[in-house]
Amino acid sequence: MELRVNTAATDQEAQAIAKALASHFGEEVELYPKRGDDLLATAAPEESETPTDASEAAAEAIDAAAAGGSKNAASSGDDLGPTDREATLREEIDDILEGGPEKYRERLTEQGKLFVRDRLDLWFGEDGLAFEDGKFANFDSWHPSGQEGEAESGDRLPADGLITGAAEFEGRDVHFMANDFTVKAGSMAEKGVEKFLRMQQRALKTGRPVLYLMDSSGGRIDQQTGFFANREGIGKYYYNHSMLSGRVPQICVLYGPCIAGAAYTPVFADFTVMVRDMSAMAIASPRMVEMVTGEEIDLDELGGPDVHARHSGSADLIAEDEEHARELVAQLIGYLPDNADENPPRTDGREPKRAPAGIDSVVPQAPNRGYDMFDVIERIVDADSTLELRPEYGSEIITAFARIDGRPVGIVANQPKQRAGAIFPDAAEKAAQFIWTCDAYDVPLLYLCDTPGFMAGSGVEKEGILEQGKRMIYATSSATVPKQSVVVRKAYGAGIYAMSGPAYDPESVLGLPSGEIAIMGPEAAINAVYANKLAAIDDPEERAAKEQELREEYREDIDVHRMASEVVIDEIVPPSELRDELEARFSFYETVEKDLPDKKHGTIL
Repeated sequence: MELRVNTAATDQEAQAIAKALASHFGEEVELYPKRGDDLLATAAPEESETPTDASEAAAEAIDAAAAGGSKNAASSGDDLGPTDREATLREEIDDILEGGPEKYRERLTEQGKLFVRDRLDLWFGEDGLAFEDGKFANFDSWHPSGQEGEAESGDRLPADGLITGAAEFEGRDVHFMANDFTVKAGSMAEKGVEKFLRMQQRALKTGRPVLYLMDSSGGRIDQQTGFFANREGIGKYYYNHSMLSGRVPQICVLYGPCIAGAAYTPVFADFTVMVRDMSAMAIASPRMVEMVTGEEIDLDELGGPDVHARHSGSADLIAEDEEHARELVAQLIGYLPDNADENPPRTDGREPKRAPAGIDSVVPQAPNRGYDMFDVIERIVDADSTLELRPEYGSEIITAFARIDGRPVGIVANQPKQRAGAIFPDAAEKAAQFIWTCDAYDVPLLYLCDTPGFMAGSGVEKEGILEQGKRMIYATSSATVPKQSVVVRKAYGAGIYAMSGPAYDPESVLGLPSGEIAIMGPEAAINAVYANKLAAIDDPEERAAKEQELREEYREDIDVHRMASEVVIDEIVPPSELRDELEARFSFYETVEKDLPDKKHGTIL
């Protein structure tokens, strides 16, 4: 009997089909393809098989052949398992996960640092790491299984010293990169650079936050060909940082020395966390500084946490150890959306830590008397929701995230206990950057104004008070998020402009009964306007009395009641009701949309 089948069966499968059909029909079978004359198989019936068995065998054989053998594979799947190929692969992966040479891992303990993969476990837990990209980067150059053979023991280059991938962090999907300091001091080379760039470019596609866990000595100088100045080289990092800026949150944590090119990632990130007694960043190493300038300095003095927290302003937060760094970032990311198209995450609201009824007692009536603005903030925002950024830099202004009834807000507040709350250049710079970042990620702004205005004098002029003040006013002017401004006490000079006064498109300007708005304070104003008239009074007591009279008349003109009467401000609010008032106004204006003039971009940065 000649039979033809419509199948792409192997020789073994064709023989099985022929045998089954021969038993079924009880005669010899020759099996040919449906198209063609090539004999696939031939078989004669076996006397021991019953027709039923033969029919079932034939059906199974034909089904298996038609499915490409999948039925046979499924029926015998329990007997199959990994081959030696998979075992070899797993051994290679395990070797990669060990990181660089053992002697460098041992040094991490001495430095109080975690091995990078232990660090990833701390951040994401056992189940939080979704996947890793590029484990086998540069594999051929160092591993015995690689094409170039085994390298020297000190030249292990697993993952090319840089780990990238995706993970879940605090319930959020994030991209991440992490340097392996046991591999050439976390230095960057061609394959690691490629992984870094791919991670950034994928973040642009997904719209998810990026975590940079940095511990890098910079570019691998002896291997710089192919990655330094190339179109897709290390320079592209900062192009990608710029494209990601304001699109997705970028948060960088420094675990060690980040020198030269590596130092730009933390300063390009939206937020930078340094770990005390562990991290540093600088444009050049101490050795290079000495070669170029002759200055002898250690790394901590050159670019340690205190330098960047107090002087450069490049560090937003300082962590005491690795665990604390994670805690700070977990808190920080809770105020931010995944990307610029989404709203910041809300939580359940809490009552303030301190009673709002105490606000009026906290704020002195005398405009020159100092107090701590945090005593007001704690009576407005949800309990334990405040995270201050850059507290030691430009401390005359507070920049902090907090929540009001669970809604994230960015607070820009003058700090009267620091130089009377006058705005110095570094404080203006800090405020401008914070306002700009909040606006990028749709975090509403709360201004708490109590300032004599921008500081005057030759020192601040040299430090760029006009330039930095301009930037703060520009950021306030351009912010399109809902803004609420509260005149807590004094609002003098251009301070009311920078603090989102009536001319700067706030949704509301509220005043407390202690508020005053003026070109300058009473003492300065009286001295400027009536100096000659007062000098003409010979009697000191009469002159002092006249000066006090003029001062009181001036204060009546600038009092918050006069401002409300002239509708300069929207409302005078009883201090004990300020929290409720802000809660209602932020809720009402939550969906407000503001348009900027049609232009490419402004020229003020």
